[in-house]
Amino acid sequence: MADKIDRKVLLRTLSIFNLLFLLFVSSIYAETAEKYFNRGVAYGKQGNLTEAISDFTKAIEINPKYAVVYNNRGNAYGDQGNLPQAISDYTKAIEINPKYAEAYYSRGLAYYYQGNLTQAISDNSKAIEINPKDEKAYYNRGNVYYDQGNLPQALSDYNKAIEIDPKKAEAYHNRGNAYCDQGNLTQAISDYTKAIEINPKCAEAYCSYGNVYYKQGNLPRAISYYSKAIEVNSKLAEAYYCRGIAYYKAKEYDKAWIDVHKAEELGYKIRLGFLEELKKASGRSK
Repeated sequence: MADKIDRKVLLRTLSIFNLLFLLFVSSIYAETAEKYFNRGVAYGKQGNLTEAISDFTKAIEINPKYAVVYNNRGNAYGDQGNLPQAISDYTKAIEINPKYAEAYYSRGLAYYYQGNLTQAISDNSKAIEINPKDEKAYYNRGNVYYDQGNLPQALSDYNKAIEIDPKKAEAYHNRGNAYCDQGNLTQAISDYTKAIEINPKCAEAYCSYGNVYYKQGNLPRAISYYSKAIEVNSKLAEAYYCRGIAYYKAKEYDKAWIDVHKAEELGYKIRLGFLEELKKASGRSK
């Protein structure tokens, strides 16, 4: 009898030991995966995307069910411009955690950059369904609707994004663009003003402000705002192009020539016909 009891005690002890051992090993793996993940996040913040991806990959090798790591690695791939790989990682994160709103939002953004607007709307809508307070998803979906020309729906989403986050300067700016396209210039100006009030470095808002004055025929005022946009962000190609057009309309052809070619240098696609018109007007042969 004593021998049987000892065996039961021994088996129970071994079972407890095995369980503790497995928990210990699991905790080591989890801790190691977490360390790689945290270091990957730090590399990402530094802009070292290659090292970030490497660490995220190591974390995934240790813990293949680590949804947040797939999402972050997807962000790093997206920042590298590798959208197919980013989408693959976001999809994996969603597969692991179907309620992961951030992954739907991120994948929706990647689809938007790919030009897949239908899927972008679907993913942002899913993110909103999971987390109705996600202002980023409303903002991004608003951008998609804007690109589709669906201004009423775009305005609705920008309104919601602003309601959730009244300090979201880019939402005011983009809502201003939608109002401007509708011909509601007064409301557009109000939104651009608010965007600049929140973020005085919002160069796009200054440029859009200039567009309103250009539409009103106030070229000096338009040029002033385009110049301010360039002062804030000297790499904003659109501001150079718009100022160049304004100079052209004002018959200041030399200035127009400089600005238009600066915009082209920064990657802005200039209509060939306009370049020929400007060349002719400015008396240039090349």
